[in-house]
Formats: sequence, structure tokens, C-alpha cells
Amino acid sequence: MMWNQIQDPDDSKHVLVVGAASIDIVGLLPGEIEAGSSTPAQISTSYGGTARNFAENLARLGQPVVLISAVGKDQLGRQLIKITKKAGVDVEHIVRSKSLSTGAYVAVVNQSGELQFALDDMNALAALTPEYLIEKTSLFEEARMVFLDTNLHPESLDTVIQLASEANLPIAADPTSAQLTHRLIPYLSQIHLITPNHKEAEILCNQSVSRKDSDQGQDAAKHLVSLGVDFAIVTLAEFGVSYATSETSGHIPAIRTKIVDPTGGGDALSAAVVFALLNGIPEDEAVRLGVSAASLTLRHTGAVRSDLSLELLYDQLI
Repeated sequence: MMWNQIQDPDDSKHVLVVGAASIDIVGLLPGEIEAGSSTPAQISTSYGGTARNFAENLARLGQPVVLISAVGKDQLGRQLIKITKKAGVDVEHIVRSKSLSTGAYVAVVNQSGELQFALDDMNALAALTPEYLIEKTSLFEEARMVFLDTNLHPESLDTVIQLASEANLPIAADPTSAQLTHRLIPYLSQIHLITPNHKEAEILCNQSVSRKDSDQGQDAAKHLVSLGVDFAIVTLAEFGVSYATSETSGHIPAIRTKIVDPTGGGDALSAAVVFALLNGIPEDEAVRLGVSAASLTLRHTGAVRSDLSLELLYDQLI
């Protein structure tokens, strides 16, 4: 376990974040959707992508962050880079592809704030080749920790994990979606922190995990630890989160709130937990701060709160 490396490092070192950056388009339905017809909705646009959201959240909490991602050499890509840089993220290593368009995520959400369905186009990440990542070896050698999402192509995902392991870095991983979760299964013994939702946990553990059953969530987290993960957090939507390490386990209820936009809640949780661990905050309190970050993000339009701070996270817990 690499707790000492996380909790007592050089504060000037960055967290290296590798994965998706995209444009998010979220439609909030006022009622039922009608197939084959245009349905009136409240539509919002923001900048997203699992890795990018994580990076911005972490930067807003005051942690140095370097983002490796890919966008198109288009207006959307230029604006995404500009906004992310303004938030405090080092964006100098984002690939700007001439042949690929900036990624996009389209979600449809019901009146209760529940995701009905979503589409994503992350083809720009094809530009993050193993060769490009190897060119960035020094960024791994100079980092405190690596965070990745599974939008990465399999060969590139393997390269990131290999480079992080060679640099003796803790790895935090977000399974991203049920369709991509299987990509992490061969690497579980090399992952320090993982944050699947209940559907992703089912795939990783090959066992039933109901979001309404915190005990099943805790069993899944413990199973992930038995497979070699150091810290597993299983998110259960409105039923909170269950978590486990080799030394502790538990369940934190969700903070009741009206969901305005479900996009980015899990990314905020992961970022707050990582920030807490980097600053020596115990695991149980780190999870509570993660739940606080998710709640604050869910009641906000867009994937990241621009006013995010450690003080705000603690205020939410009072």
C-alpha cells in the first residue's frame, strides 16, 4: 500500500490526470419523452469529460494538476482548453488533433434528476497513442499520483498503468461507464483507488450490487480490496456510498438535495477523496468530503462548481 507516498509527499508535485475532455449537452425533460418526435426540454451546455472534470475539481481545491487529453483543432476544443486552463489546470499536454473533433457527451435527464440515457463521442482520444504517452514519461516521474478514466483506448490505458507503475505512483481509476468497466479488470491489483457505481461494481466483482442495498455495496467494495485494490468506493446514487480498505469499511448516506444536473457528481466525489488523501485526511472523512462534493455538484447546472473549496465541502457537512 502506498499511503505514505500519498500522505507525505512534496506538495509542489502535480497529480497527473489522463483521459477524456468533452463538451456536455444535457437536456432536462419537463415530462415524458415522445419517441419519433421533438420533445421540449431545458438544454444546457458545459465543458466536461471524466478526466477533465476530475482535474478541474482538484485544481479548484488547490492541488497542482496536469491534464493529458485530446481535443479537436476546432473552436470547441480551443474554448475547452481556455476554460480548463483558467480553472488552474496545466493544459500544455493536451493533444490538438487536426483530423478528429472535440469529444461530446449528450444526456437526457428526467424531472427527478435521473439520467434516462446518454450518448458520447470520445473518438478524439485516439490521438492519445502509447507513443505520445511514452514521450510524456517525465510527467509520470514528477507526479504524486495518476488518475485515469477508461475512455482511453485499451493500448493507451495499458501504457498509462505501466508508466505509473514504473514510476511507483498510486493509481486512481474511474470505470466511467458500464460499457467500459471491463477494461480495468486485468489491472485491479495495481489500482490504489477505484470509484465504481453499483452497475460498474457488478461487472468488476461479478456479483449483484443493488444501489438500494448498502450491504451489497460494502460487500462489493470489500471484494475489490480482496482483488488487490487498496481503497474501493462504490457509489449508490441517492442511497449514498459504501467503501472499504484492508483496515476499515463503512457506508455514508447521501446528503439529501434536489438534483439539478446529475453530470459530474461522481467526478467531484473522486476529486474530493483524492484531495483529502493527499492531505493526510483519514479515509472515513475523505469519503464524507467526497459525498459533500457530489451533493454540491448535483444541485448545480454543469459538471463542475466554479466556487468549489475545502471550506464549502465542510460547510455542506454541518
